[in-house]
Amino acid sequence: MSPTFDTIIALATPSGTGAIAVIRLSGPEAISIANKVFRGKDLEKQASHTIHFGTIRDGEIILDEVLVSLFIAPHSYTKENVLEISTHGSKYIIESIIKLLIGEGARPANPGEFTLRAFLNGGLDLSQAEAVADLIASGSKAAHQLAMQQMRGGFSNELKKLREQLIYFASMIELELDFGDEDVEFANRDDLKNLIFQLNKALDRLINSFEQGNVMKNGVPVVIVGKPNVGKSTLLNALLNEDRAIVSEIAGTTRDTIEDEISIKGILFRFIDTAGIRITQDVIEAKGVEKTLEKMKQAKLIMYLVDPFQEFKEIELHLQEIAVPDVPLMLVMNKSDLLTNEKKIEFNSINPLYISAMNLAGIEELKDEIVHKVNLHNINTDDVLVSNIRHAEALQKTQDALERVLEGLDRRVTSDFLATDIKQALYYLGEITGEVTTDDLLKTIFSKFCIGK
Repeated sequence: MSPTFDTIIALATPSGTGAIAVIRLSGPEAISIANKVFRGKDLEKQASHTIHFGTIRDGEIILDEVLVSLFIAPHSYTKENVLEISTHGSKYIIESIIKLLIGEGARPANPGEFTLRAFLNGGLDLSQAEAVADLIASGSKAAHQLAMQQMRGGFSNELKKLREQLIYFASMIELELDFGDEDVEFANRDDLKNLIFQLNKALDRLINSFEQGNVMKNGVPVVIVGKPNVGKSTLLNALLNEDRAIVSEIAGTTRDTIEDEISIKGILFRFIDTAGIRITQDVIEAKGVEKTLEKMKQAKLIMYLVDPFQEFKEIELHLQEIAVPDVPLMLVMNKSDLLTNEKKIEFNSINPLYISAMNLAGIEELKDEIVHKVNLHNINTDDVLVSNIRHAEALQKTQDALERVLEGLDRRVTSDFLATDIKQALYYLGEITGEVTTDDLLKTIFSKFCIGK
């Protein structure tokens, strides 16, 4: 996919009526097209990074009083001429101005086309471009910091170092192929092996960081489970501070999973209220119980909610039944205001966290414990973390290719076989940052963007 030379236009702010709206143009004719309908200063004679007041006119009809911001190539987001028109947020005004500018030679932008042009024109590499979408979608402090770090090149710089070291050996082995008849070695095999060991350590760290990076970006799934009527929906409402789930004294009210998100200490959590676990003849409720068990397998934390009216032995048995390997389990005693001293002494041996969801007692302590259980509070967001599944898969393929290089070195294979596997490793690293791309890959990535970005 090569750079384009037409001028694109799109609404850069959310659609709908608001105080202001921003219409963005990018391309070689962006300023001259806008200048045809703008009455104020001559935009083509103004400096970059300046703002100008005037009117947009369709013939003699004034559509709106506007502010026009100029960003002259290459000093813009797309590295092209960029012009942004700030108008009042009337749907009629927005549509009229966009239609007018299309009539003067602009064309509607495709999803993500502004950021695509930034990538094609060298303003961003591919991983930074993807971070732009993550930044827009960030719903917590941690997700925001992660996207900002990647957009500013933290991940790209890490990959650049790995790639540069490998390129040197690739070039030396390619040189050996040019002198194949003379049986010479320009690439020291021991040095290459040591380099691959170092690269694999770095790749291990990046690949292993994906689990943490992914949950910071998309939210930590926390499943609330328990018997019917122990207060799961009341707890969800208390955590969200709103009536999100229906609360009723009738057992089995929740028959499907209900999900919502909340940021706790800068980390996004996705709480999932589930159907109460019990044997039931109700087909619909049984389906809900089945979904509960599925959600538990996907969770990063299971919160098992009990109340004072349950038998101690039953709770002990359930704790064993609902345990999922490698998923932390929290035992939470709801309705603790109804707990007798005798019962509390009995339950202390299994160390539950005591709350009353209806009275909001212990909710803040519960939030602290949730953050502690998922062990994300100590993560340094200045560290390079992988949060994109495409990147994680490419890193794994890179490591697989390097393992084949090590095997080849141990078997003393010829330079051409080593060169093939090293090229494969370089190819997969290049896919992440965009040194290696295909049209299909770019379309897949940028189609997920909003139109005006």
